[in-house]
Amino acid sequence: MDSAAQQLQEEPTHGAWGDQRDGTYANPILPGDFSDLDAIRVGSDYFAISSTMQYSPGMAVLHSRELVNWTIAGHVVEDLTQLDPALNWDRMSRPGRGIWAGSLRYHDGRFWTYFGTPDQGIFMSTAAQATGPWTQPKLVLAAAGWDDPCPFWDDDGQAYLVATHFAPEGPARTTYNIHLFQMTPSGERLLPDSDSILHRSKGSEANKLYKIDGLYYHLFSEVAPEGRVVMMERSRSLKGPWTIRQLIHVSAAVDKEPNQGGLVELPSGKWYFVSHQGTGDWEGRAGVLLPVTWVDGWPILGRVGPDGIGNMVWRGAKPIAGFPETKLWASDEFASATLGPAWEWRYQPRAEMWSLTERPGYLRLYAFPPLRAGDFNGIGNVLTQRAFRTRHSEVTVKLDLAGLANGQEAGLAHFASASCTLAVVQENGVRHLRYRQSDGPSLDGPAIEETTLFLRSEWGFDGIASFSYSLDGAAFRPMGSGCKLTWGNYRGDRIGLFTDNPGRAAGFVDFASFAYRNARE
Repeated sequence: MDSAAQQLQEEPTHGAWGDQRDGTYANPILPGDFSDLDAIRVGSDYFAISSTMQYSPGMAVLHSRELVNWTIAGHVVEDLTQLDPALNWDRMSRPGRGIWAGSLRYHDGRFWTYFGTPDQGIFMSTAAQATGPWTQPKLVLAAAGWDDPCPFWDDDGQAYLVATHFAPEGPARTTYNIHLFQMTPSGERLLPDSDSILHRSKGSEANKLYKIDGLYYHLFSEVAPEGRVVMMERSRSLKGPWTIRQLIHVSAAVDKEPNQGGLVELPSGKWYFVSHQGTGDWEGRAGVLLPVTWVDGWPILGRVGPDGIGNMVWRGAKPIAGFPETKLWASDEFASATLGPAWEWRYQPRAEMWSLTERPGYLRLYAFPPLRAGDFNGIGNVLTQRAFRTRHSEVTVKLDLAGLANGQEAGLAHFASASCTLAVVQENGVRHLRYRQSDGPSLDGPAIEETTLFLRSEWGFDGIASFSYSLDGAAFRPMGSGCKLTWGNYRGDRIGLFTDNPGRAAGFVDFASFAYRNARE
């Protein structure tokens, strides 16, 4: 292996990410689960959306002033049952489904997002501000097997929608058809008999439609021998003919195939591509920022190679200087009557079983039976944030146990395809610690006589989490073996607060604080 290839292979393992505090940035800029990104500029602000599958609220909205430092600013869908009743706490039968990739646009003074759910079809929603409130999602195309939609308004005001149709099951799914529809001016309805096939190939997804300097550009991804690559076709007319070109080379082992994303033009005239790394590890599909070089009218992504096709870029100068660093994660003292946008529930929560107001300054979670006894995936009261992949991350929670009931457990969890939990369990009036891995036996710990307990998880770039506990918040004792963080159902690892009671709906736990720190701080 030559030195250049070795550098590319070793670069991601260093743990550098985001703002390097010296005028440069390192990829990933979003070192956690921010799948299916699309990004736009509105004035001097940049906004992005990221798919959330079964998590609620759904479709995360991000904000930045310079494309490197981002915050989670809000969500589009507050109630996932508006999309699918199976996304509710009493069913929880859509892992990895729910809200898939979408597109974000700014048109006629409003923000617009279109997204697909694989079981229902394509929805749209609009808002005056990217942070919301967003209108109740409206079903634009009611059919299973659709994803990756993008709206487009031409110069004459005609609205269009490009989207992928795939076979939900079976070998036919290897060929995906990309369709182009006309829409009514409201963008809420497709025009009859306007359907045409724009492109078809193996795995054709990630659709975006642009008009730049009088030419129409259709950006998408497809499966090539080297992996999932970003493609583009352009034409002087939406009716074609189209010329096609590959925009970047990829490697699943090295750069994890950056492919789903959006092109953004800066006021300076420079262009960038905000994308995700498409092959998930335990951190999920992390966000990356690639410079764009226009070559003969084509936006080549990353470093332009001798063959005219782009290559992954791991470091670069920040697009815009002068703005402070921001956080994607959130510590919380639960002083507000509403949860901050960094929080998401694993499914649509049971509204009456949690509160921030019954005891101000605390998050109260009530316990009720899981859908499946002994299965963490069946627990209906799980509040989460993303587990970020940095050199070192640490979450410490403070619990008040006075409200626990017999049979109840409450604690801290990591989960994706597998789960690890450190919890306090009350049995016959006695509270004690319990460490559990979904793929191994549980380990019971010491009795806890105090009503105040601290639980902690620490993990590093290798994705091995260590749990510990404390009675005073200062001296922590380890418990359990190392927990290997996982990826599953298109989602990376999550850190979560939870409670359940297998026998009955009884008991509650009060979380007094949630402290989230990582290597940037």
